[in-house]
Formats: sequence, C-alpha cells, structure tokens
Amino acid sequence: MSSSVRKLAAKVYFKIMDVMHRPFVKSSADDPYHAIFTEFVSLSREAPCPSILEIGSRNVTGVTYRDQFPGAEEYVGFDLLAGDGVDVVGDAHRLSESLPSEHFDLVFSISVFEHLLFPWKAVLEINKVLKTGGYVFVATHVVWPAHELPWDFWRFPSSGFHALFNKYTGFEIVSLAEGLPCTTYSLVDDAPTRGNCFGTTNQGVSVIARKTGNYRSDLLKWDIDVSDVVDTMYPSGQSG
Repeated sequence: MSSSVRKLAAKVYFKIMDVMHRPFVKSSADDPYHAIFTEFVSLSREAPCPSILEIGSRNVTGVTYRDQFPGAEEYVGFDLLAGDGVDVVGDAHRLSESLPSEHFDLVFSISVFEHLLFPWKAVLEINKVLKTGGYVFVATHVVWPAHELPWDFWRFPSSGFHALFNKYTGFEIVSLAEGLPCTTYSLVDDAPTRGNCFGTTNQGVSVIARKTGNYRSDLLKWDIDVSDVVDTMYPSGQSG
C-alpha cells in the first residue's frame, strides 16, 4: 500500500470514528490533566521573578511552554539533544552535573518521564537543583501507544507517583489527577479483556509536588548509569 493510500485510509478511518464517538466526547478545556498545569502556572506567578527549569524543552511538535511564564527572571530549557528551545544539553538522570544545586524555584516536564529509564533517579536529581519550598510539575501518560522507540519505558497511574514524590525523596504531593479519558477495545479474544471497552481509561496524568527538604541520601542511592543498561539512543527526529 502506497503512502498516499495509507494517509487517505487513515483520514477516512478517523472521520468515521469521530462520527461514532461524537456523543461521548467532552471538551478538554476543564480536563483535570490540563487543570493541574494551569495550577502550576499560577504558582509561578505567585513567586517574584522565579527561576524556571523545563526538562525536555526541545521543540519537536510545535508546542512550546516558555511563553506561559512571562514573569520568569530565568528560564532554562534542558534536553538530552540540542535543538530549538534548548539552552542546556544533558541527561535528566544526571541533572545536577549540568545545573547548580538548589537554584530553581520551579521545575517541570511534559511527556518526558515515560522516556526516562530510571525516573526515580531523575526525581532525586530534580530535588538537588530545586530550592526547598519550590515546586515540580510532571505530566506523563497512564496509557499511550508506544512512541519515541526504543526509549519508551514506562506508564504511570496516579497512585504510582506516591513512590516517586514522598518524604524520603524530599517532596510532598500538592495536586495529582488523571485525565484525557478514553475507551479501549480489545483486539484479542481473551475473555478477561472483552469488557474493557465498557470502562474508562485515562491517557494522561499530572502531578505537582513541593520540595520539603533534601532527599534521604543515606537510604536512596542509584549509581547505575543509563549506558550500563541500554546501548541505544533517544531518537532525534520524532515527536513525543
């Protein structure tokens, strides 16, 4: 099948699906997933001249966030790869090697944590560069098709964030919600899967956590490097 035929078939398919699902589709304007980010932006406006760090800032989709924070005294875009919107190139697992300690008032990442091999290590690194009392915002996926392969490692239900942001990692959760609801339809005949289409699954999850202090370095340590486990590289030409 040629590329043009595939594109035409996809357009027809999505048109049919849109018509079938239209009675069930709700506006995303008030979705909890987006509401948490709005809350985070409001927190940035309460801080006088905040210093802000965006992890995963490379513009690969045309959607950028820098203009959401016009009052920032400093805005640092951090990414594994160089590109538009990137001020510092580095690995989020080794954040403190590229950025100063306890420097930022706010840190955020959107659609990044699913691509981190060791997200718990990234949380400890965020703790190092964030000021005590500062906030971190993370948005990622509960369910989502595989993307950015081979660096697509995790999916996060909301309850999982209690393992990442807690008193031992030096945080307390302020807001946490799943959103972007969808339904799933099983393409196999396994009996336990057939009823999944009658339930709701959320595609996104957002969390705001406040740094309460330094993490428990006597208990939490992870010296394994990404290169010790995988020998691949994050793809440079795809969108998240």
